[in-house]
Amino acid sequence: MILGSGSGELLRAAVSAFTSIDGALVAPDPTFEAPANWAKFIGVHVDAPKVDATLHLDLDAMVDQGRGAGLVYFCNPNNPTATVHGSSDVSAYVERVGKSSPGTTILIDEAYHEYVDEPSYRTAIPLALANPRVVVTRTFSKVFGMAGLRVGYAIGQPATLAKMAAWLLGSNVSQLTLVAAAATVGDQQHVALEQRRNRVTRAYTRKFFEQAGFAVSQGQANFMMVDVRRDAKQFKLDAIKHKVAVGRQFTALPTWVRVSVGTMPEMQKALQVFHTMLS
Repeated sequence: MILGSGSGELLRAAVSAFTSIDGALVAPDPTFEAPANWAKFIGVHVDAPKVDATLHLDLDAMVDQGRGAGLVYFCNPNNPTATVHGSSDVSAYVERVGKSSPGTTILIDEAYHEYVDEPSYRTAIPLALANPRVVVTRTFSKVFGMAGLRVGYAIGQPATLAKMAAWLLGSNVSQLTLVAAAATVGDQQHVALEQRRNRVTRAYTRKFFEQAGFAVSQGQANFMMVDVRRDAKQFKLDAIKHKVAVGRQFTALPTWVRVSVGTMPEMQKALQVFHTMLS
């Protein structure tokens, strides 16, 4: 295992370590933009297969575009769509890439791991420990509530992690952050409480949109995507006028809005605003 300043530093290190001018990055559209943004900055080509009609990652397209790639970014659950792939799909995908492009590394980002309720889902850590071409990243920024302290970790085989570690700062995680992470990682009572709160408030939010007739993504995270059937960028600007903030617009899904799940009082206020805006 190696530590990073949030998982963000680890994602950047993976792009630097495993991609090249001849080895592209495969990052779905939409997904968390940081790996693709860094790849473009350092002159690496990015292939961006679009998500499918259900907003899940299109694994067939990712296999096709992964041939000869240096790195595949596989966010599971995916940000921003909040869709998740079960363990059998992930294992089959890794096997297919291994056969069609044995030199390609797959980074599976499990930043939202603790929020998943889908029964078929499992962590990919066993795959990373068994396969030198798989890395799993996690973060303390979500369920542990430590976004401002900046700490994440990557799990994989030692030789694989060594390639990433070469791109990390030597002073990337402070002593204060290490102490805080050590204190919170074993606090299962806190994690369980946050999971229950998220589960209840997420269901409340989903019910509002579905009863109003709007399509909602799978929602296996602390957010969901909602098709508001209008320009998402303008919807965001209009919501801000009511002191409610929603996620940024994603070009591939121009009418879908990313709605994060806050506390119950926060969501009750937000849904009142959305009711007015969407009526």
